[in-house]
Amino acid sequence: MGKELKTNAMRFLDKKGIDYKITVYECSEFIDGITVAEKLGQPPEETFKTLVAKGKSGSYYCFLIPVAEELDLKKAAASAGEKSAELIPVKDITKVTGYVRGGCTPIGMKKQFFTVVHDSAQSLKSFYISGGRIGTQIQLSPAELVRSINGCFADIIRVS
Repeated sequence: MGKELKTNAMRFLDKKGIDYKITVYECSEFIDGITVAEKLGQPPEETFKTLVAKGKSGSYYCFLIPVAEELDLKKAAASAGEKSAELIPVKDITKVTGYVRGGCTPIGMKKQFFTVVHDSAQSLKSFYISGGRIGTQIQLSPAELVRSINGCFADIIRVS
């Protein structure tokens, strides 16, 4: 892959020596994660979306959950040591992370935020996350990701 096609996320993984695979798909604007998984033939339970929240303290956090699931804000806040947390408005994603909606990933952001990955990823050899731009997915080891960004695993999804 040419240097000009690499995202900040890919450069971060290269620098850390973490193995990953890239999947590219045609897309000119945001589409939801379930549609991305279907389009690429990826299992939705192995395809994760990145959500960014702001805690009561004012700190930002990333939460990665399977694309078909919903974030439980109380569990998410507790996993980050916060009393409460709210998802940031879509209009603020680029300003806070440096990424656009649909291309947001917990790696290579303007600032590294504490990241919590849903604990279902612990049993996966690899999973898919955004590659840092719309139309790009990265497949990598959840354990390697968490280790490289000093994140953690926790139960953070809403149970119906």
